[in-house]
Amino acid sequence: MAPTTRVVRALWTGGCALAWRLGGRPQPLLPTQSRAGFAGAAGGQGPVAAARKGSPRLLGAAALALGGALGLYHTARWHLRAQDLHAERSAVQLSLSSRLQLTLYQYKTCPFCSKVRAFLDFHALPYQVVEVNPVLRAEIKFSSYRKVPILVAQEGESSQQLNDSSVIISALKTYLVSGQPLEEIITYYPAMKAVNDQGKEVTEFGNKYWLMLNEKEAQQVYSGKEARTEEMKWRQWADDWLVHLISPNVYRTPTEALASFDYIVREGKFGAVEGAVAKYMGAAAMYLISKRLKSRHRLQDNVREDLYEAADKWVAAVGKDRPFMGGQKPNLADLAVYGVLRVMEGLDAFDDLMQHTHIQPWYMRVERAITEASPAH
Repeated sequence: MAPTTRVVRALWTGGCALAWRLGGRPQPLLPTQSRAGFAGAAGGQGPVAAARKGSPRLLGAAALALGGALGLYHTARWHLRAQDLHAERSAVQLSLSSRLQLTLYQYKTCPFCSKVRAFLDFHALPYQVVEVNPVLRAEIKFSSYRKVPILVAQEGESSQQLNDSSVIISALKTYLVSGQPLEEIITYYPAMKAVNDQGKEVTEFGNKYWLMLNEKEAQQVYSGKEARTEEMKWRQWADDWLVHLISPNVYRTPTEALASFDYIVREGKFGAVEGAVAKYMGAAAMYLISKRLKSRHRLQDNVREDLYEAADKWVAAVGKDRPFMGGQKPNLADLAVYGVLRVMEGLDAFDDLMQHTHIQPWYMRVERAITEASPAH
C-alpha cells in the first residue's frame, strides 16, 4: 500500500411541610391564662385579650421561621453530605488513577483517538501523548496491533497494552469503579479474528461496550438497567454509524479536502517534505476515497443531510429533560459522540453542523464539563 494511501486511510477511519403543620395547627389555650384576662372582651380588648388576638400570628410566624430554619439545615446538610461523597469518590478515583502511568499513542485527528482523550480528560486521568507518524508508524513498532489508539498503562512493575478505543474506555472505567487489577480486567475483553463485509480479516473485541461490574458497583454508575442499555446502544452507534459520516463530510469537495489535510498536517507528526506531499496528494486521494465511502455506507447525495439527521437523532435521544444522556453529567455515550464530532472543529462541516442542527447546546455543555474536570497537560 502506498504511503499516502496509508496516511489517508489511517487518519480518518455527559422544612416547608413542617412549617405548614406547625403554623396551621390551632393553638390550645395556655393553662396560666385566667378568666380575668377575658373580662374586658365584651366592652373592649384588655391587654391580655389583645395579646391573645395576636398570638396565633406570632406563633405561625415563629413556626414558619422554625420550619424554614430546619429546611435550610437539612438542605445544607444534604449538600455537605453530597460534597463529602463526591470528595470520597474523587479521593478513591485519584488513588486508583495515581497508580497508573498512561501513554496514549494516537493520531490527533483520528475520531477514535479523540474519544479516548475525551474520556481521559473528563475523568481527570493524567496521560502522555505520543503522536504517531502515519507513514512509518515507528512509534508503535513494539505492537503487533498496528492501529491507533493504543494505550499503555504502567501499574507498578506491570505494563498493560490496551487496544481499541471502546475497550480502552470500558476497561479504564471498570478499573476506576471496581478497583480490580487492570491486568485482570483486560482479560474480559478478548481479541477475536473476524472477516468484515469486504472480506478482510479484522480484529474485534468481545464485550467492548460492557463495564465489568457487580450489582452494587453498577448501581453507583447507572440509575437502572435501562440507563446501562441506553449507554451501550449509543456508544455502539457512535462507532458503527456516526464515525463513518466524518470522512465523507470533511472531504466532501476538493476545497474541503485540502482544508482538512492542511489541518491534519499542522496537527500531525510530519516532516516538511512529507507534510507537503501528504497535504496535496492526501487531499486528492481522500476526496476520491470519500466518494467510495459515501457509496459503501449508502449516504445521501448531499452527505451533510446524513450528518444533520444523525446529530438531531442524538439530541432527540438525550431529550429536553436532561442536560446529558447520563443525566446531570456526561456518561460514556456522551463522551463518545462528543469525541467523534470534535475532530471536525475548525472545518466547514463542523460549522454547518452547529448551524443546521440542535446539537450545539449539548455539545457546549459536554465541552464545558470536560474543561472543568480535566487537568492541565
